[in-house]
Formats: sequence, C-alpha cells, structure tokens
Amino acid sequence: MAKLKEPEKLILERLFGMEGGYVLDFSNSKFQQFIFNNFNIDIYSSKYSVYGDSKAKRLRAFWDLESNLIVGKLILELLEVWDTEKTLKSESLTDNDKILKERAKSIANNLLGIKSQTARKEETIDDFLSKDFEVVSLDKLKIDSSVIDILDSRILEIKKSIKSKSALSCVILCGSVLEGILLGIASSKMREFNECDISPKDRKTNQVLTFNNWTLSNFIDVSHKLGLIGLDVKKYSHSLRDFRNYIHPYQQMASRFHPDIETAKISWQVLKAAITDLSKNV
Repeated sequence: MAKLKEPEKLILERLFGMEGGYVLDFSNSKFQQFIFNNFNIDIYSSKYSVYGDSKAKRLRAFWDLESNLIVGKLILELLEVWDTEKTLKSESLTDNDKILKERAKSIANNLLGIKSQTARKEETIDDFLSKDFEVVSLDKLKIDSSVIDILDSRILEIKKSIKSKSALSCVILCGSVLEGILLGIASSKMREFNECDISPKDRKTNQVLTFNNWTLSNFIDVSHKLGLIGLDVKKYSHSLRDFRNYIHPYQQMASRFHPDIETAKISWQVLKAAITDLSKNV
C-alpha cells in the first residue's frame, strides 16, 4: 500500500482531472493499455474495482493497493502525459498548474525515495523540441519501396501544410506517416514484433493479433520495447497518435481540440525524431 496522505491524493486528483470519474483525457481502453504497457497490470481486473468502476475510482484503488515504487512511477508517467498534452495543445500553465505540477513531482519522488535536491534531471519537452533532427531518407528503414514512395509524398505534403499553416492537415498526416513507417518495419521484423511480450493478443485465444488489428499505440509501445525508438520518442508519439485521431469531426468537437501551427510543428518534430531513432536502430 502506497503511503499517500489524503491531502496528497487531493492534489493528484485535481491535477489529473479526476472529477466525475475521469483521468486526464483517457478513454477506458486507452487507460487500460497505458497502465498495462507501463506496469504489466490490468487496471480493469476486479482487484481494482473495490471503490467502483470509473477510471478515477480504479486509480484510487491502485494507489491504495500498490507499492510506493509502482505508485511513484505511475504518478510521474501520468504527469508526463499531462505536461505533454498541455504543450501540444498550446495551453499556457497557470500559476496554480505550476504549483500542482511541482507538488505532484515531490509526491512521486517521496514515494520513490528520491530527495528533491538529488532527483535526476529528466529531459523536458522544451529540451526535446530544441533538438535538431535531420530528415533521414526512408530508404534506410528497409521497408517496402512502393510504400516509401507514398510516405515520401506525404512528407512533402507535411512540409507544404506547415508553410501554408494548415495545422490540422499536418497533424493528421504526421500520425499517418508514423503509422505507415512502423507497420512497414514491423512487417520486415515480423518475428521480433510477434514475440514481444507486450504484443497485443486476442483475449479468447491468447494469440498475437495480425498487424492489421494492431493500433498505432501497439506499434509505438512494441517498437520502444524492442529498442527501436527511445523513451522520449515513445512518449511524444503517443500524444501525436491521440491528435491524429481527431480526424473524426465529432471526436474533435467533443475534445474541443483546435490545433494551431505550433501544434503542427511539434507533430513534425515528433515524426522527425522517430525517423531518426529508427534509422539508427533498425
């Protein structure tokens, strides 16, 4: 059982938007996958339903049932998602946001046994965005040449959309190209992807799903697990994946997502970083 005080829980609940049973912008399936990919734990098992079935209630049960180490790590992972979503949506942090963020970090570090003055410095999103990633030729990725022609044409469209400030088009195209690249690499490394311990499986047969039934999230997580992309690329690729899903008008309306040119540039940076990592590791 994690040693979380009630005031600390209130801080975390406010920061992660747990009013009304929610946790950040996670859907039920994405929340389940997020926890499983990070801790190999099914948050939707009966063990975590002691307070109710909502995401927030299951997270509270997780806090009460799991160790300081696991809960501390989870808080940091959720904080990264919160921070990334704020940045990619171009939302400025209020003074209260900044206070809650620092308090959450302190809570997590206490659970992990890390003193604040000696806590390791992690790369921030600003550090990531300041990196200069070269656009590496896709030929180095060893995927089907006919697919590369299509991907290259989409990359050209991405560059045009940034120049014309067509933000939504850029975001959607970046997600599309990332998925195409990862599917191409998975197809060329079928054995490694299928044998990875986090590859998605059919719940009834326990057999690994065929690639056409994998989500972009699956490809991102398995690529990271196999050492093909770094942790920072994995983290920001998931945010790009979420934004790509706003291709559906009603989902965009429900989420009140209105990307600007800065969001488009960030999406392009994530794609370039992924290509750079893959070109080195494939």
